[in-house]
Amino acid sequence: MEWGQRVAAAVTFGCSRTAEAAGMAGAGHLRWEPRCQQPLPNRAPVTALLPPRLDGPWISTGCEVRPGPEFLTRSYTFYPNRLFRAYQFYYRDPTCREPAHSLLIKGRVRLRRASWVTRGATEADYHLYKVGVVFHSRRALLDVAERLDHSKASRDCAHRLPPARAWLPGALYELLGAGAEHDCAAALGFTMHELSLVRVQRRLQPEPRAAPRLVEELYLGDIHTDRAERRHYRPTGYQRPLQSALHHAHPCPACSLIAHSDEHHPPVLPPQAALPLRLGGRWVSPGCEVRPAVLFLTRLFTFHGHNRSWEGYYHHFSDPTCRQPTFTVYAAGRYTKGTPSAKVRGGTELVFQVTRARVTPMDHVTTAMLNFSEPSSCGGPGAWALGAERDITATNGCLPLGIRLPHVEYELFRMERDPLGQSLLFIGQRPTDGSSPDTPEKRPTSYQAPLVLCDSVAWGFSPQHGAQQQTPVRGGTPCPHVAPLPVLLLVFRPALLQWL
Repeated sequence: MEWGQRVAAAVTFGCSRTAEAAGMAGAGHLRWEPRCQQPLPNRAPVTALLPPRLDGPWISTGCEVRPGPEFLTRSYTFYPNRLFRAYQFYYRDPTCREPAHSLLIKGRVRLRRASWVTRGATEADYHLYKVGVVFHSRRALLDVAERLDHSKASRDCAHRLPPARAWLPGALYELLGAGAEHDCAAALGFTMHELSLVRVQRRLQPEPRAAPRLVEELYLGDIHTDRAERRHYRPTGYQRPLQSALHHAHPCPACSLIAHSDEHHPPVLPPQAALPLRLGGRWVSPGCEVRPAVLFLTRLFTFHGHNRSWEGYYHHFSDPTCRQPTFTVYAAGRYTKGTPSAKVRGGTELVFQVTRARVTPMDHVTTAMLNFSEPSSCGGPGAWALGAERDITATNGCLPLGIRLPHVEYELFRMERDPLGQSLLFIGQRPTDGSSPDTPEKRPTSYQAPLVLCDSVAWGFSPQHGAQQQTPVRGGTPCPHVAPLPVLLLVFRPALLQWL
């Protein structure tokens, strides 16, 4: 459900318009934008550290969901001599309260050079010395053993794991190390390729009646959505960031628990009330988002719960700070009533239809590309102009950008509330290979970075006058300055835009 993801760029970085063309009125141009509701003149910008400084402890700030699904928390410590120790704690539930097994990983990492593929990232090499596993229940032992295939290496590794009846609480079983004849971690599909792509950034968290708080974040490479591809995949996007155990956001009920845990004592996170999925209002990216295949974007979605329709904008950019726009996609359609997911606990399954779309080129390269395309393949006759929006519904999408209309996607949603009481909306993670979840079998099993709720729901935009009405919504925050309505599902690859 990711169309027109460049929408949220203006959201993240204050009240500047997405482009000078955003102020134009009339047919064929970007719609009128609402007045900035949350000026942020004093907010310090996000600062990337180049080269990144990894030294110190880094922790998850909550329960994470990887494709599969896998529910986990992480605690990584990097030392000045390039050695590292990492804990990965896996759980049976989406709130990370039922520990299944824990991994202890030790090795060495070496930063190499700035990435030629993912701007703003640094490439790294790593070598593992030891991987050990502690099972917190017999059931967890059986679940892990089932991952082994019928190869000779896997049969040898099966002997390294105890029979279920011989399971000992707290025992560490070595999967990789000096005493292991085979790399049983690899036989189980485990890798640490996330260490091959690194980004460290700093930002200031505003504090009421106090000076802003420094927050340091560590972005590591993304995990392939297909488990079979993970051993060979080299990341081009990021996971949910870890935060410095010394400089993390506040409040953070999970941070201290995770920071003080080890393989024998996994963190059990505080209970979290489940929120029913009630789609409505406007949801925006809280920052610049990065996707695999070098995609930088921001998103803004509007859901109309009374008739189950949605609309939105995706703002795409050429840089990791979302300051250099390339194009915007507007899309709209309908969605079905949600049903609880049987595969991903805590998730809700929906089906989204995309029936209308518009495209706005925001740089000269995209404008030229669209003008070289066949008129019948994208928008019909007439020249494309920088900053001018054109409808692509009549041509069934836009072939040069990989947009097809009408389009259906099988989605996964989840709603949470953060420690500050702010509502968060998680939308299913796009397939790493760039394909679309257009069949039930391809429905996501994990989530993208969350969107935050603005404090307004009913946004009635008049095509001629841009009239706007807003009603406060509980649990939201003032909506930052962005282009109007939102879009959901679109993915841009180097010269190809596909549904996310």
